[in-house]
Amino acid sequence: MSSGRVLKSEWTKIRSVSSTVWTLSLAAVVTIGLGLLISILAKNDFDKMDARDKLAFDPTAISFAGMGLGQLAMIVFGVLVVSNEYSTGMIRTSLAAVPQRGKFLFSKIAVATVLALVVAMATSFISFFVGQSAMGDHKAALGDPGVLRAVIGGGVYMTLIAVFSMGVAAMLRSPMLSLGILMPFFFLISSILGNVSATKKIGRFLPDQAGSKIMEVVSPVNDDTPYGPWGGLAIMLAWVAVAVLGGFVLLKRRDA
Repeated sequence: MSSGRVLKSEWTKIRSVSSTVWTLSLAAVVTIGLGLLISILAKNDFDKMDARDKLAFDPTAISFAGMGLGQLAMIVFGVLVVSNEYSTGMIRTSLAAVPQRGKFLFSKIAVATVLALVVAMATSFISFFVGQSAMGDHKAALGDPGVLRAVIGGGVYMTLIAVFSMGVAAMLRSPMLSLGILMPFFFLISSILGNVSATKKIGRFLPDQAGSKIMEVVSPVNDDTPYGPWGGLAIMLAWVAVAVLGGFVLLKRRDA
């Protein structure tokens, strides 16, 4: 089967599964809604902050506060895109139609990545403009130094979360097992490692903590992170590459 037909087939699969569409919609709604709420709270609390906190006030990053929860839906989307065929048994039919397993997997990931990127980028820009509209006099402008990079980075970050999840799902094949590992990894283990002094230096190199640096315009006070926004994004890209490569290697080596 030609690459064009494989891509078209994967697009049809994703579009026809309502759960994948709903998870992307949920990611957008949660991210924008929660970001707006926290932006309103941040504006109301600004005058109560001490001088140190005002120096670290980052209205751009605050408008992305909802991404922490919105990425949950992106994780589910990434897992479902890859593992749905395993849970339904359709993977055997798909591999019979496309015996080149690399073409099959990378076509699936490519189509899902483009879809996730479109939704994530729109979500990031809307979150920024909605959040800044609630900031009043404390808002940032898209033309301010570092702001456009952070807004585009927000869309890239959400997309990479989905792609990382696709790679993990390709390795594990089971949607329940994939979610059972990814959810604690991002929402429990990462938080613990990043907030405990003994493990803080390790937590900085996890994909979500490193990748989220791309959304910062103002660095936190006394921030001693050994990399900047682009370095953090590079670390996240490395995690994603390893996950996708792992999924490809295991798909090649084992039976459907």
